[in-house]
Amino acid sequence: MSAADRSIFLPGGPTGVLLAHGLGGTPTELKNVARGLNAAGYTVLSCQLAGHCGSEQDLRLSTAAEWRASVDAGFARLRETCANIYAGGLSMGALMAIDLAARRPGAIDGLLLYAPTLKHDGWAIPWYSFLLDILIDTPIGRAYRFVERWPYGLKDERVREVVLRAMRGGNSAEAGADGTPSQSVKQFWSVIKAVKASLPAVRCPALIVHAREDDICSLEKNAFVLQRRLGGLVETLVLDDSYHIVTLDRQRHLVIERSVAFLAAVAQARKRGAARRRMEVQPLAAE
Repeated sequence: MSAADRSIFLPGGPTGVLLAHGLGGTPTELKNVARGLNAAGYTVLSCQLAGHCGSEQDLRLSTAAEWRASVDAGFARLRETCANIYAGGLSMGALMAIDLAARRPGAIDGLLLYAPTLKHDGWAIPWYSFLLDILIDTPIGRAYRFVERWPYGLKDERVREVVLRAMRGGNSAEAGADGTPSQSVKQFWSVIKAVKASLPAVRCPALIVHAREDDICSLEKNAFVLQRRLGGLVETLVLDDSYHIVTLDRQRHLVIERSVAFLAAVAQARKRGAARRRMEVQPLAAE
């Protein structure tokens, strides 16, 4: 039986923001950001990806195509009431947002990329993880699962303890799964491959927020790669007191503040561009 829909929908103004969580995560990862953006006047949907918020078997059986379908459904829901839409997400969710922008040219006005993950190379990733590349299609590789490890993406000890209690209590709807099947990681690899190929064609402005001490993915192989290869303007905020889950960690207030400022700046630039285009098409006054 599929998990109940734990998506977070916060109605607001005529501009929408679609957010996607990470692999094995939940919409709750983005609750603080969703509330902050909604308080600034945006309609926000933090959508639940297929196979998430239920059992580990649910996650194992879900596919990248189904995750894309979840994002597309969220986009369609916002499009019903919103004239302009931004997309964003945490970790894999950030890549799902880029993927959406690549598949729908001109439909996404900007991107909010929180700890975007192209490569699992953070300081807490086991050194032997590279072996999965070799073993992924063997019986051993297919049976492998990544178990969550300290510090669980969080530098804030109080928040970490709350997440751990929910995780140990089996509350995957709030804290996500305590293990990620290797086959789900393989599906994620297909998303990464598609996103990497599409980066130059994604020309909408983007905000990247990444922790300098990210335990899951480094700045150099993730945020900086996107900074170089995305086709549009890129603004980057590097946090100095957070780990991977920047939307819940110690500097979450900075994530919200910079996100609100970024969206306002993009909207203002769009208005200036529209005004210039109107001036350019004005007929010359008769002499």
